[in-house]
Amino acid sequence: MNAIALGPLLISLPRLYAIGCALLVLLAARYLLRLPPPLLQRWFTGLIFTWLIGARIAHITLHLESYSAVPLDALKVWQPGYHGIGGLLTGLLWTAWTLRKRLSALLGGTAILLGASGLWLILVSLSPLGSSSGISQLPEVSLENVDGEDVYLPSLADGSNRIIVNLWATWCPPCRREMPLLEEAAQREGVNVAVINQGENLLPIVRYLDAQSLNFTYALRDPGQTLMTLFEAPGLPTTVLFDGQGNTLDIHVGELTRAHLERWLED
Repeated sequence: MNAIALGPLLISLPRLYAIGCALLVLLAARYLLRLPPPLLQRWFTGLIFTWLIGARIAHITLHLESYSAVPLDALKVWQPGYHGIGGLLTGLLWTAWTLRKRLSALLGGTAILLGASGLWLILVSLSPLGSSSGISQLPEVSLENVDGEDVYLPSLADGSNRIIVNLWATWCPPCRREMPLLEEAAQREGVNVAVINQGENLLPIVRYLDAQSLNFTYALRDPGQTLMTLFEAPGLPTTVLFDGQGNTLDIHVGELTRAHLERWLED
């Protein structure tokens, strides 16, 4: 899983690791660089902003086709979409400029930044706070669609190359934001998308889908939240990608972006 639940909050693990590494940079710089407090504050504050800007620009550049379709998505900075190498390069440039008159601090700041970036990459790769999902295949579960008909989930693999199973609820803002993307994906040839509502009655589900003019072949209900348990999902939305044989390929907890969805469907 790429996120954990802290009380009512769903926290992305890469983001949590980044916050921890940023605090480590601040502590190391405070005790090792021996900078005057105003200069330390200026360097660290600027480092955070330049890292975020550089990481965002690098991610958008690498996924330009996805963002060119909806340019305003580039401004949705709360969504996933930051490239660590891009952030590191801009952070190094900021460090070189800000500490250019203090050679020892410049070298120390560069070493601290490189060390923290390396630690972040290791944490993201190993994900010590994460847990692997217990789901390896499409679960052998039947659920009702909004018309009251039973749908056997493994049947979604018939004639498809990719199956996307999305767990959502009408009260969940990121769930609602990603619905149009999922509807677009469902219109692709060889892709089956099941949006499976967790724990709600039929009426609010139908009202929401009708109000938003969303049309899914597989709009299903899971009133007992069976799939939340099977997927070991820490929160909503949770989206699982399966191949044409129903084997699990990837799991994403949190809001999907267009770039992420495109990568899923093009791999």
